Amino acid sequence: MAVELTRRVDFPMVDMAGIVYYPRIYDLAHRFFEESWELICGISYPEIMSEMKLGFPVVDVKSTFHSPIKYGDSVTAKISITHVGNSSCKWSYQFYNQDNLLLWTSEQVTVCVNLEKMDSVSIPNNLKNGLEGHK
Repeated sequence: MAVELTRRVDFPMVDMAGIVYYPRIYDLAHRFFEESWELICGISYPEIMSEMKLGFPVVDVKSTFHSPIKYGDSVTAKISITHVGNSSCKWSYQFYNQDNLLLWTSEQVTVCVNLEKMDSVSIPNNLKNGLEGHK
């Protein structure tokens, strides 16, 4: 089950052509990623990092740019989990604008790491249950 989150494209995100500069799309995706944890697992990403001492860095990214994202667009991200392993999970992103035009798609693999040692660790059950519930 996908979660949906929406943000407006602000001026600092665009280039001289008035479209989102591509690295900003990955920044936007990460902002949606962080925000999605509360909806998916019932815990905020800052809590996961500061209290659980865990992080989920991206280790693999595949993306397709379908249409330019423009200044002033309202971008809706549909985010779902397509695979949950012992220590990794695959996230699927679909970005649409206010006219429901597909803008960008991406699959990203993240790995659960202990932030103090930067070693991969098993995804804790409370997080794994939430992630698996959004496949």
